Formats: sequence, structure tokens, C-alpha cells
Amino acid sequence: MKICNYTYNTGYLPQKRLGILLEKENLIVDPNLCWTLFFEKEGHFNSKELAEHECSSSLYKFLRQNQCPIDGLNKSLELFQKLQKLGDLALNDGTSISFEMKKNSIKLNSPMDRIETYRDFYAHEKHVKKGFEKRNEEIPKAWFEIPAYYKGPAHGFIGNEDEVLWPSYTDILDYELELGMVIGRSGMNIKEKDASKHIFGFTILNDISARDIQKKEMAVRLGPAKGKDFCSVLGPVITTFDEFNYKEPNLLMTATINDQEWSRGHSGDAHFSWAQMIAHVSQDEWVLPCDLFGSGTVGTGCGLELDKWIKPGDKIELEVEGIGKLTNIIGKKK
Repeated sequence: MKICNYTYNTGYLPQKRLGILLEKENLIVDPNLCWTLFFEKEGHFNSKELAEHECSSSLYKFLRQNQCPIDGLNKSLELFQKLQKLGDLALNDGTSISFEMKKNSIKLNSPMDRIETYRDFYAHEKHVKKGFEKRNEEIPKAWFEIPAYYKGPAHGFIGNEDEVLWPSYTDILDYELELGMVIGRSGMNIKEKDASKHIFGFTILNDISARDIQKKEMAVRLGPAKGKDFCSVLGPVITTFDEFNYKEPNLLMTATINDQEWSRGHSGDAHFSWAQMIAHVSQDEWVLPCDLFGSGTVGTGCGLELDKWIKPGDKIELEVEGIGKLTNIIGKKK
């Protein structure tokens, strides 16, 4: 399944809601509304309350309330298919339980309506090596020993087709082509062999960076902070782990700037596996549903490596096999 967060900007649904994207049908199914319709048909007065309990309209709440979230969403999709066969596709008040993507009123937001904790790793050796070469340094031995990461703010993520903020304090903005992983089950002291049980799915992450500010921060061995914290991009969907047969995928990843390919790599080139990252983070620390892990930049996946720089007005498209294409326009400097 491809999980999204959508806004339908008319009538009953101006708010952001959990959806299931059916690409072949060009359709968004609202699982919460499917259950609302089911309970209406069962004759319940409090159908909306019951539906919220069965499948929340918020991914954050849904993952926090379900031990087997992928199974729960599959159950919701099966319910939609049954209702579709019966020709029942609207609530008593006329609200549809699915929406055609072609309608201009549909907007795909960042697929996570709330992120519990954001950790971005540094797992791709090709990218790491290039960065240290620019500083005339060798990769530290410690990098090979532990999957290091930084923690960024969990708010401020934007989604597909949103404008990327160019802060007033930077002159050098950069994109970073990354794979994002969403935690679907809590745990502490998770063993590497059990770590896959905690993965909900994968998405595309663009870790926007202010390179001039980041360089200053890292020179004092702190950060990144202002070099990163102003904007990150996520989406357009989360592809659930079952779509990859519950095995860590090796996905082709590309970045295109103004229709010209700049970056190409594979997610499987990472030095550390997702299981190793989860096991490392969970040592005497809780990993929680709606935690977001970033893989770090794939090799060739940023302007810093290529000595090529994005400009205001540029169209940037990050595409990852099995997930989709994340498109944004770079804004003007504030």
C-alpha cells in the first residue's frame, strides 16, 4: 500500500487526513470514512467515534494505537473493496469515501501528520568519503563502528509540490537525496534479528541544507542546527513494508534539477542496514511509532558532492523506485 496524507479543499474535508493511494485507479481511499460508512450501515448513532477507534484519520494516532498497523490498513482497504462492489461509496450526508486524484481540490501533504522523533543517519560511504575529502581528511574509524546520526526538529516538514524555504541567513542551499524509514511499533533494546518487525514503511526524504552555515557549525564540532533545521521535505507517500516482502529493499534513487539528472544511487549501498540502525538507537532508549529515520545522502545525492548548486526557482524532483516522485520548487531568499 501507498499511504498518504491528503487535503480535499471543499465541503466536509478541508483538514489533513490519512489516505491510501491507489495509483492504477488514480484514487485516494479514506480508511476512516470507510469505517464511518460501515458503522452507519450497521445502524450506530456514534459511527464517527467508532470509526476513529477502528482507524483514525491521523497516521500518528493510528500507528500509536495499533500493534499491527499494516494489517489494519489492509483490513480497511478490503472493506473499501466490499463497499465498492455494493455501490456504497458515500456517507449519509453525501461525503464520498474516496476521491479522484485528478480533481484540482486534492493536495498531497507530507505523509506524516506528526513525527515523534527525527533521526538522520550518515550511512552511505560514498557520500561520507567525498565530504571528508573536501576537508582533506580521512573518514574517522568510528564511522565504521557505529551508525551515527543527528536529531532534527520533528516539525516543519513540507510535502510534495510545496515551496522549499530559502532562509535569509544562507547563500548556499543544497538538496539531499535520502530514503526515509517510518517506525510502526515501539521497542527498547531491540535485537538486530527482530528489528524488521518495527518497520512500517519507506518514503522519500529531502534533507535541505544551508551549506555555508552548516560548515561553520561543524567547524566547532557541533550541529548541524541552523544549517538544517529550517526545512525538510517528505513524501509523496509511504510505501508499506509488506510491498517489499518485509525485506530491506535496494532501490534506485535519482535527483533531477530542471529536468536534468544530477544524482543517481541505490539505497542498498548503505554501510549499515536499517536493522542495525534500529538496534543501535534502541539501546536503553525507546523507539516509538512515527519515529522517522533518514538514511543519509546516497552517493552523488547532493550539490556539495557535485560542486553544482541549486538556485531560486529551480524545480527539484527526487524519485525512488517503488515509492514515487517528490517534486518541489526552490523558493526565493527571504
